[in-house]
Amino acid sequence: MSVPSKRRTKQQKRERASHFALRKQTFAACPKCKKPFLSHRVCAFCGYYKGQDILLIDTKAERKKKKQKKKEDRAKSK
Repeated sequence: MSVPSKRRTKQQKRERASHFALRKQTFAACPKCKKPFLSHRVCAFCGYYKGQDILLIDTKAERKKKKQKKKEDRAKSK
């Protein structure tokens, strides 16, 4: 097995590791709902991407209505 002939100095180690730093994420504004989202990805709030509705995302009000309807259905079945 080979052994390094010289020790890597602290400075060399820091210079090598400088590329591992995290970068800030850049956000764009969604053209439909105006909320921030990562570019080249579907908007998590409205499901919009490149001029099309890709995902059908329920709003809070719609989820609440579904939950209420399930409760009513259970009550009727009892």
